[in-house]
Amino acid sequence: MIDDWGLDAVERPFPIPVLCMSKSDKFTTFAEIDLGTIAHNVRLLREQVGLDVEMFAVVKANGYGHGALAAARTALAHGASRLAVARVAEGVELREGGIDAPILVMGYHIPAESGLFVDYELTTTVNTAVCAQTLSAIAKQQNKTATIHVKVDTGMGRYGLLPDEIAPFLDEISQLPNLDIEGLYTHFAVADEADKTYSRQQFAIFQDVLARVEAAGHHIRLRHAANSAAALELPEMRLDGVRAGIALYGLEPNNVFNPESLLRPALTLKSHVARLRTLPAGSSISYGRTYTTTRPTPVALIPVGYGDGYHRLHSNRGCVLIRGQRAPIVGRVCMDQFVVDVTGIAGVQQDDEVILIGTQGDESIRAEEVSRWAETINYEVTTSLLPRVPRVYIAAD
Repeated sequence: MIDDWGLDAVERPFPIPVLCMSKSDKFTTFAEIDLGTIAHNVRLLREQVGLDVEMFAVVKANGYGHGALAAARTALAHGASRLAVARVAEGVELREGGIDAPILVMGYHIPAESGLFVDYELTTTVNTAVCAQTLSAIAKQQNKTATIHVKVDTGMGRYGLLPDEIAPFLDEISQLPNLDIEGLYTHFAVADEADKTYSRQQFAIFQDVLARVEAAGHHIRLRHAANSAAALELPEMRLDGVRAGIALYGLEPNNVFNPESLLRPALTLKSHVARLRTLPAGSSISYGRTYTTTRPTPVALIPVGYGDGYHRLHSNRGCVLIRGQRAPIVGRVCMDQFVVDVTGIAGVQQDDEVILIGTQGDESIRAEEVSRWAETINYEVTTSLLPRVPRVYIAAD
């Protein structure tokens, strides 16, 4: 298959096809990704953080469900200078897709993957001496330099070294050949919350680590801490670089829709009415008989389900848009389909467009709202979309 950028398709860790760049409905169910909207969000972020700050576009988890390669290309073309992913396979996918910008892998990797970092010139997050030694040996053997960043755990409690461990660790690994210690970074636990007290505590710890590292003779060229929320709301924390993830895709970092936000959601999840009929009073709908009609009820069948990543928790609490109006889900969401009540929606026909996430007419359903039905966050709504949902791209200007 040849995609619309003229590149041969490759086997990828996320086998989501790069399809046409068109607004036309070519599939029963698909996610339409507006690359122009991603470009708008990147430009907005670049304007906010300034030109003198490196901007990492975070495209892990298949670009938060939007398509990593398309999102990466768009972000780099409109203001991002670097990319960040979670796993080495994601970095390899981008390199094989023709990306030559710096790519930081932020997560753990097993020793057997170390060679891939050198082969594909990926920047590694290193937290153990063994990892650093392995990368150094492989890079020396290939007459290359392995670029690394070190992560500081300032209060997230996940990956990274504790503050007191950083300077001794750098003392140890700085002696290794063919190793470039380029960056030092941390991650905020609650930067998306209104109370910034804990984020400021984390940042103070990070600044103290940076000072101790400099005093020990280690010059770090790229210091970064700010995620989307901090990059937008805490300018003093931008340092040498920011890591913009959720904001690139127009989703709110705090999962609360802000009507004054200039960010625009890039993803619309679309389907079509698969069947239309009126059920008599007393009819039960779907597995478990969790909904029974109390009157003759016009219903539409929607061919989307948890097999597409549309959560079962939406059962009897979510809704979709048909002809610009909300149609509530009745009964349980199945693997491949669910039913909605179309009472009061005039003129509904089979094959009518259905919007599960996005805008139709004057009505919108945002990922933030969908996440509340499933008792989760907007991040999970888009990253849950599975490979059988085609991504259809609208080209950026």
